[in-house]
Amino acid sequence: MTLVAFENLGVNTAMPRMVADLRGGELYSWPFTVFLVTSLIANVLAGRLCDRRGPAFGLYTGVILFMAGLLVAGLAQSMWMLLIGRALQGLGGGTISIAIYVMIAYVYPERAQPAAFGILSAAWVLPSLVGPAAAGLLTEHASWRWVFLGLVPLALLGALLLLPAVRTLPARVEQTGPVRGGLVPAAIAAALGIAALTWAAEHPSLATILLGLAGLAMLLPSLFRLLPKGTLAARPGLPVTILARGLLAGAYTAIEVYVTLTLTAVHGYSPVLAGLPLTVGALAWSAAAVLPARNPDVDRLVFVRWGFTLLAAGALGMLLVTPTWGWGWISFAAWIVASAGMGLGYSSLSVLTMRYSSLQEQGANAAALQVSERVFSAVLVGLGGVLLALLASPQRPSVAMAILDVAMAVIAVIGVVLVRPGRR
Repeated sequence: MTLVAFENLGVNTAMPRMVADLRGGELYSWPFTVFLVTSLIANVLAGRLCDRRGPAFGLYTGVILFMAGLLVAGLAQSMWMLLIGRALQGLGGGTISIAIYVMIAYVYPERAQPAAFGILSAAWVLPSLVGPAAAGLLTEHASWRWVFLGLVPLALLGALLLLPAVRTLPARVEQTGPVRGGLVPAAIAAALGIAALTWAAEHPSLATILLGLAGLAMLLPSLFRLLPKGTLAARPGLPVTILARGLLAGAYTAIEVYVTLTLTAVHGYSPVLAGLPLTVGALAWSAAAVLPARNPDVDRLVFVRWGFTLLAAGALGMLLVTPTWGWGWISFAAWIVASAGMGLGYSSLSVLTMRYSSLQEQGANAAALQVSERVFSAVLVGLGGVLLALLASPQRPSVAMAILDVAMAVIAVIGVVLVRPGRR
């Protein structure tokens, strides 16, 4: 998880330079979108693998794919090669995340699971302290390619260190109930639908309108298959938990991927300085995650509700950063607030999902949680790309980013309304 965090923070910091060097400004949002949609497919595949074969196989499959993606992206000579590398990273990262969720459910009793998920948040502390600054320094003084290539030997070392532990986990899980079919085709259809919608919206024409309609026709039926019944209607219990994860993570990610772009393009920050809000934000996330971890008897929905509230406040705070007359330093405060909200809500939703899941459904429900996160993140990041393409540009993003910040604040407020303690 620490290496995934390094990659996430490093890519966000270095992306403006990567896109400029590879002459892919019109595809700025796509390295993020591709990562998210391939993660969605990996989540479903990994959920099935973990329910049938245990988490160890999924973990090592994910590490291999993640390393391959780092190599391809680090050696990319074109924007399309970078996108292929990001796709492989998404497949690997999506598989790893599900395997780790199921491992926690295997190893820790229910009362200890909040602390275990809190430990995952702590895995972001070291990357938060040095990741964005290191990525910025590499980008300025060496090459952005080392943001990817420098993690390859560390990923291999991490996999070797895990080997003794995962060997003790069960290799198979006995299935005692029916297993939902058609999930993998639905995941592929959803991923293609998101990609089609995003491309159509960023390149408006008669032909792309038809492409967008086809994407929508693929996406909506797929979501009804991939997510628990009642998710989109916010039914109490597991469905609203899955929906809340998508809204929370999607709104946060949609703002996060454009923070460095805003600071570099609007306020002239260097890559090192532009990455610092991500550092303090990730530290705030980890620090805030301690509170639910140390209070296992408090209703998790209380923390989720506060998480949405802080995210809304942080999104509105970014409105003072996006204009040319704004203040770049406010991004530090706004991102601390928004990230603290994620620390309170994110792990709490993970705990709730595991509590609602039987042993035979842990992988599938963890996958549904991640699918919701990936779908909403991809769609909302794509919305930012659409606004950037139609109303602004990577060189002058202010108008697009202001609209995006307001929209994400509205989504966070909707989350507050949907998630109420005592609503099971």
